[in-house]
Amino acid sequence: MTKTLGSEVEPYYDLGSYHRPVDTPSAQAQTWFDRGMVWSYAFNHEEAVRCFERALELDSDLAIARWGIAYAVGPNYNKPWEAFDPVDLGASLARARMELRLASEGRASAVERGLIDALQARFPTEDPDDVAALQDGHTAYADVMARLAAAYPDDVDVQALAADALVNITAWALWDTRTGEPAPGSRVVQAKAILDATLETAAGREHPGVLHLYLHTMEMSATPEDALPAADLLRGLVPDGGHLQHMPSHIDVLCGRYRASVTANQAAVQADRKFVDRAGPLNFYSLYRAHDLHFVVYSAMFEGASGIALQAADELAAQLTPELLAIESPPMADWLEAFVPLRVHVLVRFGHWDELIAEPLPDDQALYCTTTATIHYGRGVAHAAKGHLDQARAEREAFAAAYARIPESRYLFNNTSRDILAVAEAMLDGEIAYRAGQFDEAFAHLRRAIERDDSLPYDEPWGWMQPTRHAYGALLLEQGRVEEAAAAYAADLGLDPALSRSSQHPGNVWSLHGYHECLQRLGRGAEAAIIGQQLTLAQARADVPINASCACRLDVADDCCSS
Repeated sequence: MTKTLGSEVEPYYDLGSYHRPVDTPSAQAQTWFDRGMVWSYAFNHEEAVRCFERALELDSDLAIARWGIAYAVGPNYNKPWEAFDPVDLGASLARARMELRLASEGRASAVERGLIDALQARFPTEDPDDVAALQDGHTAYADVMARLAAAYPDDVDVQALAADALVNITAWALWDTRTGEPAPGSRVVQAKAILDATLETAAGREHPGVLHLYLHTMEMSATPEDALPAADLLRGLVPDGGHLQHMPSHIDVLCGRYRASVTANQAAVQADRKFVDRAGPLNFYSLYRAHDLHFVVYSAMFEGASGIALQAADELAAQLTPELLAIESPPMADWLEAFVPLRVHVLVRFGHWDELIAEPLPDDQALYCTTTATIHYGRGVAHAAKGHLDQARAEREAFAAAYARIPESRYLFNNTSRDILAVAEAMLDGEIAYRAGQFDEAFAHLRRAIERDDSLPYDEPWGWMQPTRHAYGALLLEQGRVEEAAAAYAADLGLDPALSRSSQHPGNVWSLHGYHECLQRLGRGAEAAIIGQQLTLAQARADVPINASCACRLDVADDCCSS
């Protein structure tokens, strides 16, 4: 996009119409401040800092721009203090405190001064090792921001920032997903009340920060569908803000709107490409670019779109180069390497056994440790499905050795690689035992996989890419255990209260197929007719025949899933 800045014409991203008037005589400083705010709301904090710094170059006395830098370098919903490596933590803390000290001497309006004073509570110590003080700073900052929000009820930014401060007290732990009640220590109800009131206003319904935070506030709740209107308002609001283009998919996927989720993330990927063209790939925003493609893979798998899933998985793996992963501060390998083997999950989902067996191991298995273990898992499942039990057991041993080399610091967003691959361990044990004819043992392993899957910390997408009940139900059906299979599918679809809301996958084509078959075999014709109609619609999106909920079910594999 090209914006006119006084007599200057400067190309920049299309960030929509957001504007917050600040106390500056420079129109260009105002423009750069607005951009910094949008990027902050869009969680591209490095670019936000660059914008605030540019505003200061144009107006060195603009105190609120220094506030913006301090805000952007500090913790946020996706990067709490404990996620900072020691170098990053020390530098960020020192920078924030310095900028706030300078901001206290600069020019500011009354509300700007309130924001500056409030943010100081977030950085109560200069000692990066004082973990307790930094954690206490979350609560202190939230308390001050809540008072500021009450003092300025018509200031939409203050409302958004107050809600942000409140949810960051227990980031990604806002609700107890088992009960639907607020999680211990969470102040999500207070944050939601602020956002609900703000969304009653026209300004609130056009505010990227309010809408973004509302989606995070509601996604873990028992009623994520309540955020669908906010999700729709956010779509396209900031065209080149990749993360904001992506965010509606957090609600879409929980509501079974898998095509909408794919579309939202494809729009995000397009925006991300523009950002890489300008800023390059070696930055923290690479995590968000990976997240968008991860979401495409996850959502496409749920609707049976193998082509879309494979293309996104391959694009993501190509982005995660050794050069990027070698960056030590922040520790990019710990944050990003676990995205590399998503292709393995796609191949398992669609039963491409020969491709899985041929999947090469990484050259650098220490750097790509999660990838190595995941490939051994995929090969083991493929060999088991093809009846190669000796090879499957050999891959199981190789998986265990690779798993042991994965450090605890290796994450896929909110879950460690080790916790995620603990699900793979139980799944692989179940697949091998099943094909060895040890059915009771196999189903015990698969139930353990389900328990581990259900116990993963909340994440979007969920930590394990293919619901464990899909394999369990498929193999139960193969053994004629129809009632048990029906219960597994009903739970996965959210048709009974057995599973927490955030672990349900409404309307996914795989469980619809399995449940429909169960209902027919059980003689529950009226229910089968209802589910059959849903299945017909869901199958229309798939690019492969859907004849079982998992390719590991061999009595239909020749029809639908062989590679």
